[in-house]
Amino acid sequence: NTLWTASVFLFPVVTGATRYSQSQIEGSTISHDFKKAVNVVLHGDAAFPGQGVVAETFNLQSLDGYSVGGTIHIIENNQVGFTTDPTDARSTPYAADMAKGFNVPIIHVNADDVEACSQAMRLAMSYRETWGRDIVIDVIGYRRFGHNETDEPAYTQPLMSATIKNHKPASEIYTDQLVEEKVVTREEVEKAAEQRRSNLKQTLDSLRGKMESGVYEDPTVTNVGTGELDRSASPPVETAVSEEALRSLNQELIDVPASFTVHRKLRKHLGRRTEALNNGGIEFAHAESLAIASLLTEGVHVRMTGQDTERGTFSQRHMVLHDEKTGLKYAPIQHLDGATAPFELHNSPLSETACLGFEYGYASSNPDSLVLWEAQFGDFANSGQVIIDSFIASGESKWGLTSRLTLLLPHGHEGSGPEHSSARLERFLSLAAEGSMRVANPTTPAQYFHLLRRQAMIKKARPLVVFTPKGLLRQASTNSSIDQLSNEHFHFILDDPRATERREKVERLVLCSGRIYYDIDAADPRESAQDVAVARVELLYPFAREQLTNLIASYPNLKEVTWVQEEPSNMGAWSVMRRRLPSIIPDGVKLDYVGRPERASPGEGYSVAHVREQERIVLTALTLTS
Repeated sequence: NTLWTASVFLFPVVTGATRYSQSQIEGSTISHDFKKAVNVVLHGDAAFPGQGVVAETFNLQSLDGYSVGGTIHIIENNQVGFTTDPTDARSTPYAADMAKGFNVPIIHVNADDVEACSQAMRLAMSYRETWGRDIVIDVIGYRRFGHNETDEPAYTQPLMSATIKNHKPASEIYTDQLVEEKVVTREEVEKAAEQRRSNLKQTLDSLRGKMESGVYEDPTVTNVGTGELDRSASPPVETAVSEEALRSLNQELIDVPASFTVHRKLRKHLGRRTEALNNGGIEFAHAESLAIASLLTEGVHVRMTGQDTERGTFSQRHMVLHDEKTGLKYAPIQHLDGATAPFELHNSPLSETACLGFEYGYASSNPDSLVLWEAQFGDFANSGQVIIDSFIASGESKWGLTSRLTLLLPHGHEGSGPEHSSARLERFLSLAAEGSMRVANPTTPAQYFHLLRRQAMIKKARPLVVFTPKGLLRQASTNSSIDQLSNEHFHFILDDPRATERREKVERLVLCSGRIYYDIDAADPRESAQDVAVARVELLYPFAREQLTNLIASYPNLKEVTWVQEEPSNMGAWSVMRRRLPSIIPDGVKLDYVGRPERASPGEGYSVAHVREQERIVLTALTLTS
């Protein structure tokens, strides 16, 4: 099973797909046989040193969570990048020199020497089989024609083009060699070449016929290129887990071997998790562990990677414990008695493009597994934007390829500056279309619990983007009870729990998403604002039209529906809500916006300014304007 790619950003994607192809799952254990699949990647000579994703993916080659036992890299060295000469494209003598930084051997070979190229490939395969590491073959050749059918290469490389025009193709050079060595005759070569040309023409004619008849696309898969993706809703899934099962899993998640010494500061923290089940104090990380553990006992393979993911960037997760005396590691979640599927958990290098591409390749090759990738801060997903744009958001539309890949992006304005505030949810909402992905902003641990389980169990595999909290991770007002985990499900919309008995009085319905709800709920005027109700939109895409329509209709005397967000108005969800809400708001009800004004940067860099702006937003949200 050999996987090929000719696009530089497909390098990590196909490497992740190779990793899955090498996986051997037996019950709750997983191993990898590097002989089951070989990763062969084609690079351009300009892209290899020019695109940072190549170096990022090279860095994965020997890491436990990412190794594929060596990749065979072939640089198709045409000595020109579109129209750019090598002297303008790199600072090294050879296109392959970047690989030296990763102790990767490099074979330079003349593309005109067919047998030398064959020998180089055999040597590369032998090296991979022996050492299980990457190797590069730099095939130095030329480009006889332009970059595409209409390009004229002589415009920019006239001397090179003239030399190539007078140079025999490799096929003729090799034919002359074989004829001279009396291996074949020219007639035999021409007969074989004619047969090959005939086969190619038949294939082309067949393809054209299918396209003209309209039966080119397989009707059993996504109708690629027509814009008619499957947008129907999946059947509901049962995400609740019995209280008995949760209590049993909880105990296993805090148990360690008798010889293992948990860090003194963690003992009390982990011990509180049993108390939390009894007193309704389940936090986000606790709910996450229970969700994943329950899936493992139900036969769902889960892979979780990311930046500082084992402990959690905010020291909240602690799925992997380190012995205080010996430094040895132990992960209770990987030793569950009832697990029937494995749990992979790896800290990743500080990389977004390569790591996110790798997980996309892995997840799209195995849409039954729940693959989670976490950014250290949601903002850091910026560096993986090309993977989000070109693969995650559009893969189904382009190739009928989808997955359960789930992005966990810490999001929320806590005054930590513009680079630690926003996961840029507006970008995901602008990319979401035709039911190609899911976007959620859960505000309680129970919602997060059911969301993760739903993502793993729902019939349709689709990528999911979760805007996870930072400051709310330990905030008591967010905590959930065991009853909410064992008897509820994921709610697209959360109504105002304080407005149940005063629905007739409400004249302003505040809709918001994420942590801003807790700022509003904790504000001093909240209790006295009897004419204001505050509801949360937990699922941002697909748009919860039916649920929002019913919610709005449940307040009979509304004068205003106000969207409130902490993001600037040109960011966040407002750009979507301002287009979609008017169609479901009754006549005569005003649609309003409260939040930061348009800005180039997502947040303030000065904490005092942040606090003042947050206060303004909250107080304005609770004040009826009409």
